Amino acid sequence: MKAAQRRVWFAAPLVLLALAILIGLGTWQVKRLYWKEALMADIEQRRSADPATLEEIEAIARSGGDIEYRKVRLSGTFDHTRERHFFATHQGQTGYYVFTPLTLPDGRILFVNRGFVPFEMKDPAERPDGQVAGEVTLTGLARAPLLAKPSSLLPDNDIAKNIFYWKDLAAMAESAQVPAGRLVNLFVDADATPNPGGWPMGGVTLIDLPNNHLQYAITWYGLAAALVIVVGFAYFRNGKTQDE
Repeated sequence: MKAAQRRVWFAAPLVLLALAILIGLGTWQVKRLYWKEALMADIEQRRSADPATLEEIEAIARSGGDIEYRKVRLSGTFDHTRERHFFATHQGQTGYYVFTPLTLPDGRILFVNRGFVPFEMKDPAERPDGQVAGEVTLTGLARAPLLAKPSSLLPDNDIAKNIFYWKDLAAMAESAQVPAGRLVNLFVDADATPNPGGWPMGGVTLIDLPNNHLQYAITWYGLAAALVIVVGFAYFRNGKTQDE
């Protein structure tokens, strides 16, 4: 067997393996594309649906369902003296999301993200008109609590200064002296209904679901096609050389 033929037989399994891996990665990205599109459609349907009651949202959570971004309507009384402040950037401006305990008619307490305030308005005394008194009814999106810090790159929550960098519901409740037995195990992001005085500014929920899977699939399939072209070119050139 000629040396060139031996090289072809030796390289063939490696080429086929590489080709299978590239095609497999491309196919996986196509599957991820369909999954992401279905997820985005599902989220959009939740956001555009009629508001559910808090009891309905909690029933979904108890059954193991996903409560994220489900529209909910609830009533209660805010306790503005126990606001928790979540560091945030909104429309290029640095400030905080204001999480305020809402006491429900049954006595339980739920943290509502009422919206954004600029850095200089962290102190509630700077926005007295926004400290709504009495019972309120609001609509927003349900948000599930985080089980742990989502990234080691995030700073630790500064409890002493009442500045949170990740939404640790248990820490928020403990620092606000909300009894664990009365705490509702979810958040609600208030919608964009204007607050008195304009602050906090509601409707700040970010739904950031990058969908680059089609681009990735094209890249992997393109590499597979390039591999076939390069190997084919090399094979035919080698065969031509031998004929000469």
